[in-house]
Amino acid sequence: MSLNPDPAHLDEAEFVAAFGGVYEHSPWIAQRLWQSLGGKIPSSAGKLSLLMAGMLEGADDAAKLALLCAHPDLAGKAAIAGDLTRSSRSEQAGAGLDACTAEEFARFERLNAAYKEKFGFPFIVAVKGLTRHDILDQFAARLNNGRDKELQTALAEVNKIARLRLSAMEDEA
Repeated sequence: MSLNPDPAHLDEAEFVAAFGGVYEHSPWIAQRLWQSLGGKIPSSAGKLSLLMAGMLEGADDAAKLALLCAHPDLAGKAAIAGDLTRSSRSEQAGAGLDACTAEEFARFERLNAAYKEKFGFPFIVAVKGLTRHDILDQFAARLNNGRDKELQTALAEVNKIARLRLSAMEDEA
């Protein structure tokens, strides 16, 4: 099974347009990958996911932090205002974040603020398969982490989100 569109048949601009959103508001990962491989991009979601994760891992700390900061707050103001990317909107709705009670929205708002104040970037979790209650539990637990551990956890979650998005593109093929 291959991705839709098949990256092996795309030029750089087409590849970045098709796969630049796999990492939230961070098309530089797709662009650097295409350039580093000279356009010889694999057609499987699994291989592409590993290569893209490698691009993120090899980035400097400022680029990693900018990528994390490009993520929206879960059940935050962007979600309420409808300003999420199509992928984020679908993922958050799938976890029931669009159906939060007023009390749950307030709790998300408090946790988002506390998390960003402590770590300097938004809370990120791959929400597929989770409920809003699971997410709130993880949120509260991860606030106890140190910054280095949480930075690694957030980057791992970003890579998981990208892997899920690529798998969905493969399923569409």
